[in-house]
Amino acid sequence: MNQYELIKSFTRLGELMTALGENKPHLASLPCDQTSYERFNLAIQREIFHNGWYSEELVRLSLRNLASWLNEKKLEQWLSNYPSAERDKTIAVIMAGNIPLVGFHDFLCVLFAGFQIQVKLSSEDNRLFHFIRDALLDIDPRFENKIQLADGKLASFDAVIATGGSASLLHFQSYFSKVPHIFRGNRSSVAILTGKETNEELCALGEDIFLYFGRGCRNVSHLLLPKGFLLTTFFEQIISYSDVINNKKYGNNYDYHKTIHLMNLEVFLDNNFVLLKESEALHAPIGMIYYHYYEDPVEITSYLEIHKEEIQCIIGNDYQPFGSSQQPQIDDYADNLNTMDWLHNLGYD
Repeated sequence: MNQYELIKSFTRLGELMTALGENKPHLASLPCDQTSYERFNLAIQREIFHNGWYSEELVRLSLRNLASWLNEKKLEQWLSNYPSAERDKTIAVIMAGNIPLVGFHDFLCVLFAGFQIQVKLSSEDNRLFHFIRDALLDIDPRFENKIQLADGKLASFDAVIATGGSASLLHFQSYFSKVPHIFRGNRSSVAILTGKETNEELCALGEDIFLYFGRGCRNVSHLLLPKGFLLTTFFEQIISYSDVINNKKYGNNYDYHKTIHLMNLEVFLDNNFVLLKESEALHAPIGMIYYHYYEDPVEITSYLEIHKEEIQCIIGNDYQPFGSSQQPQIDDYADNLNTMDWLHNLGYD
């Protein structure tokens, strides 16, 4: 399949994902019949029973966000520097499962770089991609030879893209270091406040923190605050996100860390749905936000430099806009490594 054919196919997939993301009824113009559409829709509704972090609302949000990349204009612009190619090689992609369909960008990159893909799904997110693959097969049966969802051990691949936590990273390094690879471990995001933020911006920061219950590398887990910043102002503007505590898994994390800190007589702030603790550590646990104060902008620069290999997004008025961390564009690459460049430079032409 050439690049033009792939663009056409994924544009059609984007129409389907948009309809599902917006919970629309089946339309004859969609690239699947009504039965397939209803099966996919039912799977979305039931995902919460397989994974307590995956509410129907969040799955549909992921579908809408990903579908926003899938139109001819955006795809053509993204691919303008990459000539069409078909390579008789297979890239294995080991996907994470912290956010619904979080590995979709790697999936796109591998296929548009001209490779076959062998996908190892996370146990947390091992259902939705089957429907994505089935939809692509309905659009063009030739995807049968392009996409393999591995049931067991990966085999017969030429390079690896693997994403996971710290323990997984050690596994990746042990098993896949001898083939060309991209390994991604834990990252998190920070927000830099100046004290001049509007109430609307602070409210939007709540989305950067709480969307997907704070489980993504693009979620803000650490705040850099100017000396004297009143945290009560921040608390007031994020109150609209208080319903996160109603998620059983999030609530259990919140209760656990609150109990541990009380038992250890540690100082923290609590607004009944998130804990705030003064610490220069970057990675806060689920249900907690770390923060520390700065007096000079030089301190910000120093902190960002120290943690540059661990930071995914920087949110703030001089950086990425508040409320945008979970809306990456198609040319926003994880860990600041251009996956398309890497794939095209593998030397398999």
